[in-house]
Amino acid sequence: MLNVPLLDRSEAGLSDAEVRDGLRRGAQGAFDGHFRTLGERLVEHRLGDAVLVLGWEMNGTTYSHRCGPDPEAWKAYWRRTVEVLRAVPGQRFRFDFTPSRGRDAVPWPLCYPGDEVVDVIGMDAYDQPEGLSFEGQVNEEYGLAHHVRFAAEHGKPVSYPEWGLFRNGDNPAYVRGMLDWFAVHRPVYQTVTDYCRTGCGSARTIRSRRGW
Repeated sequence: MLNVPLLDRSEAGLSDAEVRDGLRRGAQGAFDGHFRTLGERLVEHRLGDAVLVLGWEMNGTTYSHRCGPDPEAWKAYWRRTVEVLRAVPGQRFRFDFTPSRGRDAVPWPLCYPGDEVVDVIGMDAYDQPEGLSFEGQVNEEYGLAHHVRFAAEHGKPVSYPEWGLFRNGDNPAYVRGMLDWFAVHRPVYQTVTDYCRTGCGSARTIRSRRGW
């Protein structure tokens, strides 16, 4: 599984105007060569079956590939990028649409690019904000329950490319809640991430469905 940014200067705090311009240029093909090269190199290194998480957490404000400044351009850019990568000889890529849990800056369903270019619907779901219970994370607007309903409506499996402790400290109730959630909803994979506020971190990915 590989997170793939859609624009450079990923965490440079670009203005909405800069992001909008980049998304529209991408939708018009300005970065096709970049993604073609990426696909060719992945195949060359025997990673042609990678799951590619394009433009992750697009519903927030952290990344330059955020959706909010122009959702229509964002979706067109995603579709074009998938088309370019699927044209690479020898590839068997799968594409994972992964917002962050909750509403964040924009409702993430507004960014969904279409069933024909999405194989998995993921969600990054850390234990935040401070004081929110696991049940609150399930039932909040655009939360965990909305995620699995949305995926089922579109006939897609779910994933959790990033999850872990964050703003509520050592929280066994959250960890047990997530593990029980996985047991019921059977994501194709999930990655527990050891996140700390100084920028360090480690991750372990667990594939949940054999043969996928």
